Amino acid sequence: MNHVFDTTAAYYDPDACDIADFTALIDQTTHGVDVPFASAIEKSIPVYDMAALRPALEDQGTRKRILAEWARVLREGAGVIALKKTFADTSVLDQATRVYEQIIANEKAGAHGAGDHFAAAGANDRVWNSLQKLCEAAPDVFLRYFANTVIDAACEAWLGPNYQMTAQVNLVHPGGAAQQAHRDYHLGFQTAEICASYPAHVHEISPVLTLQGAVAHCDMPLESGPTKLLPFSQAYRPGYAAWRRPDFRALFEERYIQLPLAKGDTLFFNPALFHAAGANTSKDIHRFANLLQVSSAFGRAMETIDRDKMCRLVFPFAAQAIADGKLSPSELKAAISATAEGYSFPTNLDRDPPANGIAPETQAAFIARALSTGISPEDFSKRLDDMKIARLS
Repeated sequence: MNHVFDTTAAYYDPDACDIADFTALIDQTTHGVDVPFASAIEKSIPVYDMAALRPALEDQGTRKRILAEWARVLREGAGVIALKKTFADTSVLDQATRVYEQIIANEKAGAHGAGDHFAAAGANDRVWNSLQKLCEAAPDVFLRYFANTVIDAACEAWLGPNYQMTAQVNLVHPGGAAQQAHRDYHLGFQTAEICASYPAHVHEISPVLTLQGAVAHCDMPLESGPTKLLPFSQAYRPGYAAWRRPDFRALFEERYIQLPLAKGDTLFFNPALFHAAGANTSKDIHRFANLLQVSSAFGRAMETIDRDKMCRLVFPFAAQAIADGKLSPSELKAAISATAEGYSFPTNLDRDPPANGIAPETQAAFIARALSTGISPEDFSKRLDDMKIARLS
């Protein structure tokens, strides 16, 4: 067994990732005996007919067995479940699509849409926080959209109860380019340097904190570019260190699969799965998906802290201590970690778009930058004001 799988290893080194180990994992196949509730297996991905299974979710005993099967697939199996006919009545999707199209038009006329994840800004139409925006624009449509027992069951299968739902619309027009292969939130939204700073066990915990989903608002044949998926790749534990490597990305491009989806189908997958939006090579299909980003209830601190206020209070003393030579770089780092918000999320992505296609600048990174460049207290305060406003919902 390659040493990168050694659970005693403190950190995962991208240079130590072994593509042979990775290949052995993705060479696996899904067998029907392992997914008895599935109606079919397509390209190793179990497919579930929710028109037939939806009533079974109301029986608690059967529900637990279905959810346990989904959890096994997401963790140890292909890493993906395809749920056909998640929406028994797709008219609510048509209504939501019309609302989102109006939101897109309104935002294009304004100043939104400045960034994207793993794609060039402006290449697609995005609606950040499509969850709240749909609720605000059409609460009756929102209610019928999310009163969906299949989506609820998929989220609970991976995250347990009391999960936190967010969503972002991604509309890819004919000619829209594919994304690069990647893993997703949390660690997938960090730079390679930041990702490498987290110990190995955090890499292994990150995937169980979130679930990725996609609701098909239109039929998505292969030429429209449905998500490219690499079954079993989520099981490669150093994958957050490996996915940027050219050899791993090249293997992804050789081995990925795609499933066509019909309007009303959903796809849910482990965020550690290597995946990427496909290229829309169609002439007339505007691929419309509502991407569900669902988080564990446990991703929260114990107390609410006014870190903005703390930063303003500490900054002049930190600047003076640096000038007086009383703080070493490591001591300064420790103080900033205790004071400032060190994570980019949650945020309002309309006002605080991803930097370099990944994540906005953190409060902690800004303070370190401000102290190193010696900006004025007035400019420091103004930037904090801007950051605070940007992150308000």
